[in-house]
Amino acid sequence: MKNDELATSKDINLAAVDLDYEGFRKLASNPHLSVHERIGFPVEYREKFEEAIFKDICEKLPSLTGTNKVIVDIGPGCANLPRMLIELCERNGHRLILVDSEEMLDQLPNASHVSKVSGFFPNNIEAVRSAANGPIDAILSYSVLQYLFVEANPFHVVDVVVDLLAEGGEILFGDIPNASKRRRFFLSEAGIRFHREFTGRDDLPPLPSTSGGQGLIDDAVLLGLISRVHSLGCDAYLVPQPSSLPMANRRDDLLVRKP
Repeated sequence: MKNDELATSKDINLAAVDLDYEGFRKLASNPHLSVHERIGFPVEYREKFEEAIFKDICEKLPSLTGTNKVIVDIGPGCANLPRMLIELCERNGHRLILVDSEEMLDQLPNASHVSKVSGFFPNNIEAVRSAANGPIDAILSYSVLQYLFVEANPFHVVDVVVDLLAEGGEILFGDIPNASKRRRFFLSEAGIRFHREFTGRDDLPPLPSTSGGQGLIDDAVLLGLISRVHSLGCDAYLVPQPSSLPMANRRDDLLVRKP
């Protein structure tokens, strides 16, 4: 589907859409889509899970539950997670910097404690640095790394975000589709059973290639990113999502902490 159609069509098959920066800009402007569809998710994958997702994010980024921190959200989209974050930051006295396309940011409320930096990350890194006006305590990028992997150099992304961190700062690259994990799961009895219950069919689930495939993040990519983080003087961990989240069986979270 062409980008112009993404902005106006009432019927969009998200599985058939090339979700890149320009595509998301168009989805954000489409008045016929739900807030979940505008960020590339079917409604059933997000609508009933956002509170659980946000709880998990807060547990993995303890700076969020502190006070008077500087927080950055890279690629917040326009659904309810960034709205929850805006409210939490107001309660806790944080300054919040939201980084996304102008079309996405326009869907989110303005507030005195919120700065909005539009444009494609990391090309706008200096604008983010200027908005922060100093070291950043926590950086969140949820369901975004897979798109940066295709459109940017993920090792450069890691370099620039680590450079933004305060001492003791933390980064959560959350909800990363891992082709290797997906393959392992769908080769298991539990994965086959899950596929059959979800689809209502008796066939075997389709498997990613053993090498992950072009444009897909796999174990090798994630281990490479962890190694890169270590070389920058920070700790990095692959951490699981709670089993209650809709795609926990095939996604990973990458947590970075600066000593």
